[in-house]
Amino acid sequence: MPPRLTSFADDARIAFDNLADRASGLVNPTVRLGVTGLSRSGKTVFISSLVHNLLHGGRLPLFEPVQSGRVSAVRLEPQPDDAVPRFQYEDHIRALVKDRIWPDSTRAISELRITLDYQSASGWNRLFSPGRLSIDIVDYPGEWLLDLPLLGKDYRTFSEETIALAKTGVRSELSREWLALTHAADIQAGADEMIARDLATAFADYLKACKADERSLSTLPPGRLLLPGDLDGSPALTFAPLALPVDGRPDRGSLWTMMERRYEAYKSVVVKPFFREHFARLDRQIVLVDALQAMNRGPEAVQDLERALTDVLACFRPGTNSLLSSLLGRRIDRVLVAATKADHLHHESHDRLDALTRRLVDRAIDRIGMAGAGIDVMALASVRATREASVKRDGHDLPVIVGTPMEGETIAGERFDGQRKTAIFPGDLPTDPESLFDRIAAGESGLRLPDVNVVRFRPPQLEETGGGIKLSVPHIRLDRAMQFLFGDRLA
Repeated sequence: MPPRLTSFADDARIAFDNLADRASGLVNPTVRLGVTGLSRSGKTVFISSLVHNLLHGGRLPLFEPVQSGRVSAVRLEPQPDDAVPRFQYEDHIRALVKDRIWPDSTRAISELRITLDYQSASGWNRLFSPGRLSIDIVDYPGEWLLDLPLLGKDYRTFSEETIALAKTGVRSELSREWLALTHAADIQAGADEMIARDLATAFADYLKACKADERSLSTLPPGRLLLPGDLDGSPALTFAPLALPVDGRPDRGSLWTMMERRYEAYKSVVVKPFFREHFARLDRQIVLVDALQAMNRGPEAVQDLERALTDVLACFRPGTNSLLSSLLGRRIDRVLVAATKADHLHHESHDRLDALTRRLVDRAIDRIGMAGAGIDVMALASVRATREASVKRDGHDLPVIVGTPMEGETIAGERFDGQRKTAIFPGDLPTDPESLFDRIAAGESGLRLPDVNVVRFRPPQLEETGGGIKLSVPHIRLDRAMQFLFGDRLA
C-alpha cells in the first residue's frame, strides 16, 4: 500500500483516540481484538463460541490462563463505544444452542466487551493486585477491510484495475452486461443520474454474482455496494468504474467527473471513517477464511482468495508496539489467519488445511514484500458440528465424519430433511500444497483440485448436565487461537 492513506488531520485524530484509549487502559487494561472474514467464513459463530466457552468453562486445554486455573472470573460488561451497536451474543448463542441454526452473517460493525479476572503467572505481580483484562471484540465485515487499499488509489487506477480483473476467467461472463454498459457510455457527455444509476446497479450485480456460493470469489471492492446499509441509494454508493482513455481529463459536468467525485466521496464518507474510528485502534486481529469452499470451487477461486489475502495483509503493519507508537499510532502486533470449518474434515487432514492456508498466506506476504513476523496461520472450527468415525469398505477402514446435514442439502442424489444424521467421506487435501499452487499459477489446462465434500451441517445438539445446564460449545483449536490472540496479555 502507498505510505500515506490518511491526511495529517486524520493522523492527529487517530493519535488523540489512541491517547484516550491508553489513558483508559491505565485504569482498566484492554486489548481491542478485530474479527473479520471473507464471505461466509463464520465471524459471528467464532465470536459467539469464544465468548460462550469463556463464560461457561469450555474445554480450553491450550489456553494456558484457563488451563492453569489462573482465571477466576469471566463476565460480559458494557462496551466502551456507545455509538457502535452491541454484538448480540445472547441472540446468536440461542440460535446455535437452542434452535440449532447458524446465526445471521455480519452486515455491519458491532462490539462486545468481555472481562477476565486472573492471577498473574508472575509471583512479583501477584504481590500488588489481582489482574484484570477487558477484551473489546470488534466485529466487522471483510468487505470493509478490502476497501482500505482504495484509500491509496485514484479513480483512474481503481477503474483500470477493476475492469482488467473483470475480463479474466469466470468474471468475464459475469461482467458482460456491466462492461457492455460501461463501454457504451459517453463519459464526456453531461452527467445523467439515470445512466449513473444503471451503471452502478449493473456493477453491483456483477459483484454479487462473483460472491455467490457457486463461484465464491473473494476480491470484491467496493464492499458497501454489497452491504449498502443506510447508505443505500446515496450518491456515495451510486458510482462504478469507467473505461477511461489513456490520457486526458474529464470535462466539467461530465459523467466522468460525476463518477470520479462520487468515488472520492465513497472514500471520504465510508472508508476513511472506518479506518480512523475503528481499524486504526485495533491491537490484535483475526481474519477468517473459507479455504475449503475455495478449493471446492476450483483454481480460479483459490487464486482469487490469494489475491484477497494479499490485499488484506497489506492493510496490516504487524510488529511490536513501542510506547510512542502505541500512544500515537498503534501497530497491530498479532494477526491470525484462520481457515474455518476444520470439522468438515477428518483430523488427519487438519494439518493439511493448515499447510494449504499457510502457503496462501506466505505467497501473499511475498507479493507485498512484508515480513511474516506477528502473523500466524491455523485451521479451526469455532463450533464442531460433526464427530469422527470409520466404516469398512473393501476390507479397509475409511475415515468419515458424522453430522446432521441442513435441510435441502443433497449428497449423492439424496436430499436431507435437517433431522437425520449421516456419515460422509470428506475427501483428502493434498499432502504437498506447494506443487498444487505451482500448477494453479502456471494455469495448467484442465487442472482439477482434490475433491472435498463441503456439506453444510446443522450445529450440534448439546448435552446437559444433571442440573439442566447446557455444556459449552464444542470446537477445534479455538483455545489455540485464544492463546495466540491474547494469552500473553494474561501472563
